[in-house]
Amino acid sequence: MKKSRKNSARPELPHTVLATLPTPTRWRRFACMMYEAVLLFGVVFLASYLFDTLTQSRSGMTLRHARQVLLFVAIGAYFILCWRKRGQTLPMKTWNIRLVDRDGRTPRPSRLLLRYILIWPLPLVAAMIVRAASHATGYGSVDLFIVVAPFTIFLWTWIDNDRQFLHDRLLGTRLINIEDTNREPVETLV
Repeated sequence: MKKSRKNSARPELPHTVLATLPTPTRWRRFACMMYEAVLLFGVVFLASYLFDTLTQSRSGMTLRHARQVLLFVAIGAYFILCWRKRGQTLPMKTWNIRLVDRDGRTPRPSRLLLRYILIWPLPLVAAMIVRAASHATGYGSVDLFIVVAPFTIFLWTWIDNDRQFLHDRLLGTRLINIEDTNREPVETLV
């Protein structure tokens, strides 16, 4: 007869409690994004290496659009697969941030796919504006502002009452701060 082991991890909070947890601060989400960028370097490098090996391309401009589609899919697979398990990527676990739906549950895969797609428009529009300004003014150094484009997703958080991103507001998902739920309760001695 097999003995069942108890899970040593903390029990999961009820979905109703998760739905009411506060939103992480902008600084914590920003720090999480920076950590995410470090991990995405590995995802992009591996996908690009496989693409270059399989296509025998020696330049980043060779089959450029196919490369961009592959990277879009690889980055999307990384995020969706991570979010699907418990609503967290490794940086989100580190910063105690979790993605949940309105009910406090991990969103369905279809909603995760939509979330990934809706993250892109605002940064892409910002990058196109910077690029157009660079061409209009003739100053190539303006292109450096494209680095700022991914952070334009934070603009909506200044308008939103709950400080959620626009794509989360549209989809009914939200980022929550689970920092306090990860702490062990302090037992008082009588």
